[in-house]
Amino acid sequence: MAAAFFNKHRTQDEIKGISAGTNPASEVHDVVRETTLEKDIDIKPVKLTPELTQTCSIIAIMGCGESCPYVPGVKIIDWQIADPKNSSLDEVRKIRNEIETKIKIFITENSY
Repeated sequence: MAAAFFNKHRTQDEIKGISAGTNPASEVHDVVRETTLEKDIDIKPVKLTPELTQTCSIIAIMGCGESCPYVPGVKIIDWQIADPKNSSLDEVRKIRNEIETKIKIFITENSY
């Protein structure tokens, strides 16, 4: 969600957000997909690989515990946001809105 919101709200086209997880599911949970489509964004699971991290200057993590990536020279931001899987529709909407708010603040603070 964070990457999709970043790409939706960014002001610099040459900077792109990408999304990947350390242990992604094979498909996005139905309730999560429903809430993202409500905001006109779509997401899909992608595995975080060393090759993918080579294109990154900042990695925002959402509270991933012991499976957090370490990439030398890349700034890590940890937002400690709840995992929306297996949550109710209302809970997922709250998580989605929290992510979008954090992204908007991040874009403003960093002039992206």
